[in-house]
Amino acid sequence: MPRSVSWPKYRPLAARFLAVRALTERLAANLSPEDQCVQSMTEASPVKWHLAHTTWFFEKFVLRRVPTYVPFDERFDELFNSYYESLGPRQPRANRGLLTRPSAAEVRAWRCHVDHALGELLENGGDADEDISFLVQLGLHHEQQHQELILTDIKHAFFFNPLRPAYARARPNILKRAPKMEWLYHPGGKIGIGHGGEHFAFDNERPRHDVLLYPFRIATRPVTCGEYLAFMDDGGYSRPEFWLSDGWALVQSEGWRAPLYWLPQENGRFRIFTLNGVRPLSPDEPVAHVSFYEAAAYAAWAGKRLATEFEWEAVAQTVPVKGNFLVDPSDVHPDVAEGDGIVQLFGDVWAWTRSSYDPYPGFRPFEGELGEYNGKFMVGQMVLRGGSCATPEGHMRATYRNFFPPSARWQFSGIRLAEDA
Repeated sequence: MPRSVSWPKYRPLAARFLAVRALTERLAANLSPEDQCVQSMTEASPVKWHLAHTTWFFEKFVLRRVPTYVPFDERFDELFNSYYESLGPRQPRANRGLLTRPSAAEVRAWRCHVDHALGELLENGGDADEDISFLVQLGLHHEQQHQELILTDIKHAFFFNPLRPAYARARPNILKRAPKMEWLYHPGGKIGIGHGGEHFAFDNERPRHDVLLYPFRIATRPVTCGEYLAFMDDGGYSRPEFWLSDGWALVQSEGWRAPLYWLPQENGRFRIFTLNGVRPLSPDEPVAHVSFYEAAAYAAWAGKRLATEFEWEAVAQTVPVKGNFLVDPSDVHPDVAEGDGIVQLFGDVWAWTRSSYDPYPGFRPFEGELGEYNGKFMVGQMVLRGGSCATPEGHMRATYRNFFPPSARWQFSGIRLAEDA
């Protein structure tokens, strides 16, 4: 096992680098080498691959700028490149689970090698170089995205294991009641959207621009499991009038009858698979692991709609970025809403919006090879906002735009309703 990394001095960026890298190690700590190699579907990746790819990112985009840096193993370039066509060949995404070699121990040794090299670069003043500072910040936010994927991907893999293993030991489930859903009025008007500050943001959050919003109301909390169950009990999955055409086709072809991870009823009650194992469904917690199609169908059934991403951001920029985010890897699950006014805009569950993932007016991708980071995915995707219980604390902003295909269900994605005012 490689020794841990530490430096007697802590520049702010170096300290943040150490903290983010350490959390990734904690996420993988209780997973066996066999756990880390499994790939349950094309859209998911093995945990070992996430550990390696995030290390590849720092080696490829930051450390190659250091003339004296010696790569750990040149062969890893092809294995752990994700989708950067300009950087050469790569392992097909669907075949990442075939990479039994390098071993988990070799990947950890590589991570240690890169951590030392990058830590020394930062401690010796590399963070004063604007290009290096930006690339390290980008790499850290990139790794935080993969921290969330580590959890969602291993949850999917464990769910399809007949043993239904738990990622972490279960904790007592404290019963709470969700507050009544109320409606927050917004007058609309010309609203500034997107990131315009000097702090880090992804290219898809820029440039800041004005949009015109008509008056609307937005729900003060996400839809709960109990409310979604009422949709199911009313034949929601068998009534095509609520569904978009592609969604209805998926319901038929995939046999959807409930959100992902809901298990058949036992003694008249649904059970749910969580990262802490199987437990009874809590009707007051936010419904999670629904596709955009399911979210839109529920909204139609309820006589409402989903908010646009601009409506969501207009409200979110007025409240603090606080919520149930990833802090303790042993406790990752949506919590029951508490408090008055609008709650759970951030954390717990991502909110599907009615907005397609498109470039903002004047959008410019990152320069060079990093231009492939976001822009080329701006087709056939829907925007989600707000983060989830698996999103690392400190990663989220009101301008943050996540995106997935409308059929995706393995993320902690939920529903927040809106209506015209």
